[in-house]
Amino acid sequence: MSEDSPQPQPSTTAANGDRGPGGKFAPGNKAAKGNPFARKAAQLRSALFRAVSATDLRAIVKSLVADAKTGDTTAAKLVLAYTLGDPQPADLISRLENLEAALEGRQL
Repeated sequence: MSEDSPQPQPSTTAANGDRGPGGKFAPGNKAAKGNPFARKAAQLRSALFRAVSATDLRAIVKSLVADAKTGDTTAAKLVLAYTLGDPQPADLISRLENLEAALEGRQL
């Protein structure tokens, strides 16, 4: 930020009694405790990682690919989403093509 830029102010939409100077959560604020399910989710994720080996994962992926090849559109969507990513909106692609064309026409 430049020196002229105004500094962000703490929210005025709610009572700031639970916040300290600068808008940070004050000690004892119930909202500052974080996600109450995060620890349980981390334990479950850890158990899943321990239960699934690299060989298991390869077999699952091979099965998904085989199903996709036989016409299972759900399997095909999963395979494509995790290998190629989600499709980009058409307007973004056309904007990128226009930008590339503009850059090619310009001498650097």
